[in-house]
Amino acid sequence: MAVGTHMTDQHVNAVTTVNAPAEVVFDVLADPSTHPAIDGTGWVRDALDPQRLTDVGQIFRMAMYHDNHPEKDYEMANRVEVIDPPRALAWQPGQGPDQRGYLMGGNELAFGGWIWRYDLEADGPGRTRVTLTYDWSGVPPQMRDIEFPPFEVDHLDNSLKNLARLAERRIVS
Repeated sequence: MAVGTHMTDQHVNAVTTVNAPAEVVFDVLADPSTHPAIDGTGWVRDALDPQRLTDVGQIFRMAMYHDNHPEKDYEMANRVEVIDPPRALAWQPGQGPDQRGYLMGGNELAFGGWIWRYDLEADGPGRTRVTLTYDWSGVPPQMRDIEFPPFEVDHLDNSLKNLARLAERRIVS
């Protein structure tokens, strides 16, 4: 499994080929309960809304942990931005007024402008080329007090390796 990473000043992406059809890979991604096992940072702990992702605008919350977050344990509310089975899935993380930390404000969810996106394309029989992109081009200037990306770039490679393992296990089972 070859993994390649590319970074600009507004996004970073990693690419790999998974030995599973795009439908299987997409199925793993559309299940929030798999996200802790996919996550390459170790920050995603649990799916608080484990319903399958089906619609643009759908919100799914994740329990998170990070040593540098003001509360260490916190929640992220993710809004589905793109869902095109089995070709693409993207979401934008945000937080609500009950979580203190990076995204404060109002009585509603606030989104920071960064997006996680997976693009899938067939790469021969039973294989899928997966591109994972972390895009922070939509982050407003007042929220750029942290360095982007806020993690080591190899976390994307780790996420793709984890995704490949999960998807490949599904076709063996």
